[in-house]
Order: sequence, then C-alpha cells, then structure tokens
Amino acid sequence: MTNTNMNMRGKIIFYEEKNFQGRHYECMSDCSDMSSYLSRCHSCRVESGCFMVYDRTNYMGSQYFMRRGEYADYMSMMGMRDCIRSCRMIPMHRGQFRMKIYERENFGGQSYELMDDCDNIMDRYRMNDCQSCHVMDGHWLMYEQPNYRGRMMYMRPGEYRSFRDMGMSGMRWMSMRRITDSCN
Repeated sequence: MTNTNMNMRGKIIFYEEKNFQGRHYECMSDCSDMSSYLSRCHSCRVESGCFMVYDRTNYMGSQYFMRRGEYADYMSMMGMRDCIRSCRMIPMHRGQFRMKIYERENFGGQSYELMDDCDNIMDRYRMNDCQSCHVMDGHWLMYEQPNYRGRMMYMRPGEYRSFRDMGMSGMRWMSMRRITDSCN
C-alpha cells in the first residue's frame, strides 16, 4: 500500500485495560461488535484517521468522536458509563460540505442550509430545534448543546427524517460541525 493510501485509511487500537494494557485489537474499518475480539475495552490509541465509538453494539447508544491521539482512560476523560462495544471509521471528505436542517420531523417547519460549522442554531437562525436533516455533502457531528457540547451524533450523507425514530427521542440538536481532514 502506498503512503497516499495509508493516509486515507484510519487505524485505531483498542485495549482491554486502562493505560494501553492487556489484550488489544487493531481496527482499520467499521466493527459492529467488538465482543468477539475483546471482552472489554478501557483504553485506545487512534494512530490515523477519525472514528466514532459507541457504548453498544451495532453502532447504537452514546457516540463519541475520536481523532488521532491516545486515550489512556477514555471512560473518565469522556464521561462514558460503559466501555466501547462498536466503532465506525469516518472517511475523510474532500470538497464542499452541505447539510439542510429542519425544525420538524419529515423535513417540516423552518429549514436552513449549512455549508460551514454552526455553533448555535438559535442565535444564527432563530431555530428552537432540529428534528430532521438531509446531509448532501461531507460528514458532520451534531451536538445537543450550543458550542459543540453535550452528546453528539455522527451524520453521513443521507436523509434523516426523524431523529426520534433513530432512538434520539427527547434530544435537541443545537450545534453542528463539519468533520474535516484535520479532524478538528
């Protein structure tokens, strides 16, 4: 594999114990159930790329964004109540970013198109809530609080008619951020 191809791929290593101890599992793609590789996971190291990790199998439960770096005890660092059970590699997108957000489910109510980060939809658009969206270009993170705080949800290109139907009932999405090449 060439250097160019290596830079396009992500690599994350999961460890059973804190501080990179115990058995480990190297992952370079999506993994819907880590239980066949590790009985638990309490630390990880992202060597390249960006990943979303989930505290339940099949990309369910609470989501956490991880960029290149070391997470010796991510449970206390990130406030996770359970260990990582699945992960999804986020492909790097080169080009424009476009997402249309809607106030109500099924693309109803006010709508606005975003092409860059929005730290507060209430301040920018006078929009109280975002309950559906259509991601046309790029990969995005949505946050339940302004200024990119609180629980998050990874959004890849596609139509999302109802966040409630996705298991996000009662959550309000108040800020959105593009996932760029630098994974910031």
